Amino acid sequence: MTELKGSIESYILAKDANRPHLLMDAFAHDASLAMTVKTTAIAFPQETHGRDAIASVLVSDFALKYENVYTFCIGAMPAAKQNEFSCDWLVCMTEKATGAARVGYGRYDWTGDAASSRVTRLHVTIEEMSTLPAEFAGSLLRWASRLPYPWCARDALKKDAPDFDAVQRVITQLTR
Repeated sequence: MTELKGSIESYILAKDANRPHLLMDAFAHDASLAMTVKTTAIAFPQETHGRDAIASVLVSDFALKYENVYTFCIGAMPAAKQNEFSCDWLVCMTEKATGAARVGYGRYDWTGDAASSRVTRLHVTIEEMSTLPAEFAGSLLRWASRLPYPWCARDALKKDAPDFDAVQRVITQLTR
């Protein structure tokens, strides 16, 4: 049996590396996704139902626009046999079309099946998503590539973080 932690890690790898097949082990066939987007800088459907549709929205369609994606779950990992889990998240990435850098944060609320630990419901809240000029991408991605992945302690975010307003604002929110 896979623990919820493993399902979350499979989701992160699927999304970041454009591997939708990994959601087969991470999400239940009839899983649902809810999105609360509090910014106009990125858009997603509010509700998505079914693992295949979730894979399209969060992996395949996402990968058409973004690359160099690093998604971090911030703080503690779920405990063994835990079926509900919430954590903050951080994402750093670039836009394929322009090379612009993106940094954002929000919250994940996970619900897993008690028997399989596959995700049955995921609620993603996007609090902020900032776009930075392409020339900032190198520094942003270098920092992201050095953070513990995918589970990152809050205090690790400050180490060698780029001194860009958007990045510092996100770090401030995630380390409160």
